Amino acid sequence: MRVALADDSVLFRDGLRLLLHGAAVEVTASVRNGDDLLAAVAADPPDLVVLDVRMPPTFTDEGLAVAEEIRRRRPEVGVLVLSAHVDPSYAVRLLAHGGEGVGLLSKDKVADLATLVDALDRVARGETVIDAEVVAHLFDRPARSRAQTRLSARERQVLTLMAQGRANVAIAAALHVSERTVETHVATIFDKLGIPPSRSDNRRVLAVLAWLHEEQPPP
Repeated sequence: MRVALADDSVLFRDGLRLLLHGAAVEVTASVRNGDDLLAAVAADPPDLVVLDVRMPPTFTDEGLAVAEEIRRRRPEVGVLVLSAHVDPSYAVRLLAHGGEGVGLLSKDKVADLATLVDALDRVARGETVIDAEVVAHLFDRPARSRAQTRLSARERQVLTLMAQGRANVAIAAALHVSERTVETHVATIFDKLGIPPSRSDNRRVLAVLAWLHEEQPPP
């Protein structure tokens, strides 16, 4: 696997590069800002990029903007965004144009090599990875949205795992039920959230987006 890194902290980049080297991951570029990352991806496209949400010059949402630009220019390149403070709105923005090959992970999880490599592998395979912290923040709040009141407790559990990017087989293992049961719950979730069958759209991503949009707290 070939990965390009972008973070304004040299110490963080060097530490991450050492971790990835230990996991037999090739780092094709290690840069401090979005412009340099875009140039590196154009010169030598990696399998995926790992970048911080906040980078120079404003340290606000540069990483998300660069992630969107990379997805526009190079849709085959996966994107894993890291953030010290994971905000649910970051997930909404990342998933807005489709969830294939994108991920959002807390920087705290990077120290756990197994978690990091699992996220990289899944993003590189075109899957969606959303930090469990983001999902827990949304799903643990008291029921107040139309979406939450429409879903049963078990359906919310299934959607929680879907939001983390888990496939049906992984959801079945986590909930100790059959894969067929999970398929039934997923179909019911689509129906209750008003996600119609589609050959072009990822219904799982659309379901999570529908939930995220309804669950966002008022400003």
